[in-house]
Amino acid sequence: MSKPLAVIVGVGSGLSASLSRVLAGAGYDLVLTARDINKINTLSEEIGARTVAADATDPAAISSLFDGLPTSPRVVIYNPSARVRGPVAELDAEEVRRAIDVTAFGAFLTGQAAARQMLENTGDVRGTILFTGASAGFKGFANSAPFAMGKFAQRGLAQAMARELHPKGIHVAWINIDGGIRNPKRPERVDAADRPDSMLCPDAIARAYLGLIEQDRSAWSDELTLRPWVESY
Repeated sequence: MSKPLAVIVGVGSGLSASLSRVLAGAGYDLVLTARDINKINTLSEEIGARTVAADATDPAAISSLFDGLPTSPRVVIYNPSARVRGPVAELDAEEVRRAIDVTAFGAFLTGQAAARQMLENTGDVRGTILFTGASAGFKGFANSAPFAMGKFAQRGLAQAMARELHPKGIHVAWINIDGGIRNPKRPERVDAADRPDSMLCPDAIARAYLGLIEQDRSAWSDELTLRPWVESY
């Protein structure tokens, strides 16, 4: 691969697909991961990406993913998260553990592996690591404790990594997706017809990620909040 390499962990048909297309259009070669890569075959063929089956919570799988890359990545994006809903008193402990593993521990494994390789890159900017966050990383909601636990941890990881790695030339940022994202299975609500764009457009989000990647190092952001114009604070 002669182009810079971008790795997206946790790819499906929504935001991650838009991220893949935007990065491919910006001149990146792509490695896309999912637990079931059959669901992203059409996308990978469309943009000429390589696919790797990997469980983001498995240290061996993430090590194998990064060890098998053709070159050190310049961009790594961690996209997975997991929700378990219900009253705190009724939640299944193992389901909660799994949700936190996906949202937070997987983010750590990917961030660690990305940092190790990017530190070997040359240049003033050695790479960019981005984590897809949510408003749950700022405030917990009733019946959604596991998601808040995972996103708070993920945000803390990103903050700590930014403070450690920015001076070493690696840009780290956490993106707060504060609102629902449109996709073919989740279109704009009928009751929102008088308020168009009440849900986040995945292509617009992806362009914001690209903006972070292309930021001058004299003015790096470590957090970015994206919300539709109708969303209340």
